[in-house]
Amino acid sequence: VFFRKYTQQESKRLGLHGWCMNTERGTVQGIMEGEESKIKDMKHWLQNTGSPSSRIEKAEFTNEKEIQDYNYSGFSIKR
Repeated sequence: VFFRKYTQQESKRLGLHGWCMNTERGTVQGIMEGEESKIKDMKHWLQNTGSPSSRIEKAEFTNEKEIQDYNYSGFSIKR
């Protein structure tokens, strides 16, 4: 359903940094860095929109913390 591709596109549109990847459990996980308001927008997108063909059953966000400097440049898809 190209969820990672659309996640990358939306992250870039919002100016976020980080990565996403498929897991062996058939889920997607990742890391996001950016402005708090943009992170909030991305979380809403992940919970409610996703890729056009996706069916989102649940979105969990864990280990959230405020950072001062970004650790990632851009937003990538890991394999």
